Amino acid sequence: MIELPIVRLREDARIPERAYAGDAGLDLSTCEPLRLEPGERAVVPTGLAVAIPEGFAGFVQPRSGLAARHGIAVVNSPGLIDSGYRGEIRVVLLNTDREHVFAVEAGERIAQLVVLPVPELEIVELDELPATERGVRGFGSSRT
Repeated sequence: MIELPIVRLREDARIPERAYAGDAGLDLSTCEPLRLEPGERAVVPTGLAVAIPEGFAGFVQPRSGLAARHGIAVVNSPGLIDSGYRGEIRVVLLNTDREHVFAVEAGERIAQLVVLPVPELEIVELDELPATERGVRGFGSSRT
């Protein structure tokens, strides 16, 4: 098990937790009420700072229920938290619904944090890359 040090930057900040045992994501909550008009985006504070362990990175992901029911997206999804960052976790939300306002109260879940290992890489410059079956075929290239 890996420890994730967390500091509340505000007394009303909620410590993230998993909704169910075995969930990959820790639910992140807003520490302020939020109202997003159709098409509007906002940088939403969580009131938390974390110390992602070295060799890992935090990824702020959207909540599927908010996306499906309200059209709420995390604009820079996934938002990346590097192991050296010690500032507040903030979530950039976008209301993609064309008609309805999205509103939440302080303490409500808005996103989730997934912490994953990130290998250290050594960059090796080559004249050409090794061949693969897929090659250079890009978006929409799968055969199904």
